[in-house]
Amino acid sequence: MGTTKAIGLVLLVLGGVLLYFGYQSTESLSEQLVEGLTGRYSDATMQYLIGGAAAAAVGLMLLLFGKR
Repeated sequence: MGTTKAIGLVLLVLGGVLLYFGYQSTESLSEQLVEGLTGRYSDATMQYLIGGAAAAAVGLMLLLFGKR
C-alpha cells in the first residue's frame, strides 16, 4: 500500500469518527433544545459534521484515484 492510499485510509476513518461524534452530538438533549430554539445546530456540532464529511470525501478520493 502506497503512502497516498494509507493517508486516504486514515482520512476516511477519521472522517467516519468525526461524523459519528457529530451525529451523537445532534441527538443530545441540549443540542436538540438549541436546534429547536434557533433552527440550527451549534457551531461545534457543525464543525464535526462538516469536517467529518470533508475528511471522508478526501480520503475516499485518495483511495480511489490516488497514484498507484
